[in-house]
Amino acid sequence: MPEAFEQDYTLQQLQQVTQAINNGQFVQVRRILAETPPCDTALLLESSPNKIRKQLWQLVDPDIQGDVLEELSEDVRIGIIHQMDPELIAAATEDMDDDDLGEVLRSLPDDVYQDVVGAMDAQDRERATQALSYQEGSAGALMSTDTVTIRPDVTLDVVLRYLRLRGELPDGTDDLYVVDKENQFIGALPVATLLTNSPDKVVSELMDDEKETIPVSMDESEVAQLFERHNWISAAVVDDNNLQLLGRITIDDIVDVIREDAEHSMLSMAGLDDEEDTFAPVLKSSQRRSIWLGINLLTALLAAFVASFFEGTLDILPILAVLNGIVPSMGGVAGSQTLTLVIRGIALGHINNTNQKFLLGKELAIGALNGILWSLLIAGVVALWQWDFVLGAVIAFAMFMNLLAAGIAGASIPIILKRMNIDPALAGSVVLTTVTDIVGIFAFLGTATLFLT
Repeated sequence: MPEAFEQDYTLQQLQQVTQAINNGQFVQVRRILAETPPCDTALLLESSPNKIRKQLWQLVDPDIQGDVLEELSEDVRIGIIHQMDPELIAAATEDMDDDDLGEVLRSLPDDVYQDVVGAMDAQDRERATQALSYQEGSAGALMSTDTVTIRPDVTLDVVLRYLRLRGELPDGTDDLYVVDKENQFIGALPVATLLTNSPDKVVSELMDDEKETIPVSMDESEVAQLFERHNWISAAVVDDNNLQLLGRITIDDIVDVIREDAEHSMLSMAGLDDEEDTFAPVLKSSQRRSIWLGINLLTALLAAFVASFFEGTLDILPILAVLNGIVPSMGGVAGSQTLTLVIRGIALGHINNTNQKFLLGKELAIGALNGILWSLLIAGVVALWQWDFVLGAVIAFAMFMNLLAAGIAGASIPIILKRMNIDPALAGSVVLTTVTDIVGIFAFLGTATLFLT
């Protein structure tokens, strides 16, 4: 219910803003945007066609432009940044967290990046260099260096006085990190523990010295799995020697990772970029999609080439041309079901070397069971329709073989592609379609050629 209300409210805002811009009421638009949180402003920008988006961005208060940029998808952010002068980009990134700063700077073209860094002050330039020193997609690229550290030999009263002098805590702080004089991580003191114990107690007595940390080079997907498994709100990031405290990762960053992984899996299967702007220019979107349309055309031509070997059979029995699409279609659906589940299992870390054989055996059994069920059904339908029991048996055999192949291919293709460092979500469906089409056509028309001509 709250989600439906939020969608209706955003739609109402978008309609109101669009109408005001079309009527030239820019003062009213500026007032609306001033009362809108940065996350909702980002949603309005992403939901607007390019022309409206440019006008909206010019009316966003420069003081919150950095906050809005943090919330935008990469494709939309790049389009907006291209409209901005380097000095304005540098000003917008001034108060960004290190992880968001690195993400924004990575999306800049080299020439724009140099101009932006040149417009920064020395402190921000150093932050930018540090943020970009970590590999994209790693824990280091996700982390923020804004942490609260304390020593193990002080009392809780000292810690409380230190926090009052500090004045505020970083967003999402549930632990204070305990370090030694060399900034080596020792443990964590939960804020709840700090607030519910006697001020006379010493930090070392109450801290969690077995608190799990995240190596700076760990892949962001593995980090997300740890957060999901342990229900963390935040986690400390240390160097690869598990010694020096470098920063922390908070749950809001992990939500972004999970969302991006989900979008990537869904859109990659259609050959689309997970960061693609819904309202990108026609030519730009067309170029991106043409690549996979071309690949699909090649696979379709390959299937047609296989079918061309049986032209003589199709001339003799035209009914085969009518039935020829059924077998590959069923194999494609069955294979896609398996492919989707396996890609999900790989993404969640459920599939590994210890259980791959079991998975292949399971999918082989499912393919055989479905093959028997649907083969018998299609055999009965075709036999009664054409009064030809041999034709029914032929299509039943082809259906069984293709569903069997679909199960094996759907389970094995993502695993093989993963071992080859190829994204299964991006290439899996294309390879699977090729396999099921060729096996289905060859099994049906080849068997028909043997027994019906």
